[in-house]
Parts: sequence; structure tokens; C-alpha cells
Amino acid sequence: MAGYQLCRGRAAKHPFYIESIDTNIYTIEELCFYFWQNLCLLDDSILNEKLCTWIGEELGMEKLAQRLLEKIENGGSLSEMVLPVFKEIGYLDLAEYRSVQEQIGKLEIQPDDIRRKIRADYLVEYGMYSGAVNIYRQILQGRSQGKLGLQFYAGVLNNMAGAYARMFLFEEAADSLWKSYELVRSGAVYRRYLAILPYYLSEEDYCSRLEELRIPPEQLK
Repeated sequence: MAGYQLCRGRAAKHPFYIESIDTNIYTIEELCFYFWQNLCLLDDSILNEKLCTWIGEELGMEKLAQRLLEKIENGGSLSEMVLPVFKEIGYLDLAEYRSVQEQIGKLEIQPDDIRRKIRADYLVEYGMYSGAVNIYRQILQGRSQGKLGLQFYAGVLNNMAGAYARMFLFEEAADSLWKSYELVRSGAVYRRYLAILPYYLSEEDYCSRLEELRIPPEQLK
């Protein structure tokens, strides 16, 4: 596909708002571009009846809207919801279409929590820290013993700490790092935990915490 594409369909009077990236969509081409560039963000917060109604009423694409609505009602897969939108206007060339099929196929075979983590990590990369933290919390709240292993959940906590730190919520970041360390005794996570303590603790409280942890003298230096 070329570097840009002329929007040939009608533009919506009322845009479809995508909360995760704080963006308004006005045309079917813009929707296709969002799908193409953000496959890992696509879930039922976007692929829902509200989107079908918008496609039908605002874009005048009633047949496509009805097909997608039927897929939703029948518990359709990600590919069944996304690929028809590309096909409707021939948005992708053959190579791009096959690439998208492959990417969606890889996503669909992943457990739900791994897909959520991919989504949250993607949001962190693009500066949507609050949204990422909410997804990390969902993963941790639904955690079951032995579901994906301690290493996975320790990684979720570690990444959540990074999101907190970027919002200058250092105490929450430290708490997440410590919980991660308790799951998997990672030296790297432990050092990050120690490094973040001075950002919110007084010098006295910081020294007290180091004493509690029995930090070796050589490490204190």
C-alpha cells in the first residue's frame, strides 16, 4: 500500500472514540489503519456492538455492520471481526493481508493473560501508562496458581512498576518491584527496588529500610 490512501467513503458526523489511545476515528480508512497498526490492542472494548452501530449509521455500511454484529453475537474470533473490515475496501495488498492474518493467528493462540500483557506493554511504549496499569491489575487479579508460572507474573509486576515510575508514583512502583522480587528472587529487580526507594523515602526511612533488608556493607557503598 502507498504511504497514504485517499478516503473514498463518507466521513462520520460523529466519530468513533478509541479510549485506549485517546483518538477519534471518522472514516473506514482510518479504522483500517488503526486496526493494522494496533492489532494487539483489539479486544471487546473496541470490537463490540457500539462499533457495529457506528459503522452502520455513521459510515452507511449497513451490510458490513450486520456481518460484524452477527460475529459478535456468535462469539466470533479476532480474525472474523478484523479481516472483513480490511476486505470491505481492499485496504491491504495481498502481502500485507497475509501478514496481518499471520499476526492475528499468533495472537489468537496465546492465553488471555499473555495477550493482555502484550496489550499493556504496547500502551507503556506509547505513553499510555494509566491504561497499561489497569490491564496489569486485571492480569494479577485473575491470577491462578500454576496458570502461567511465577516468572510471568513477576514480569507483569516488574513492567507495572515501570509504568508507575513514569507517572512519578514511586511508592507504588517500589511496591510492585518488591512483590515481583518475592515471586522470583531476581537480582536485577532487587537492585531496581533499592534504587527507587530514595525517590519517595526520607533519608532516615531509607537507611532504616536498608537495615531491615540487611544489605551487605559492600553493597551499601
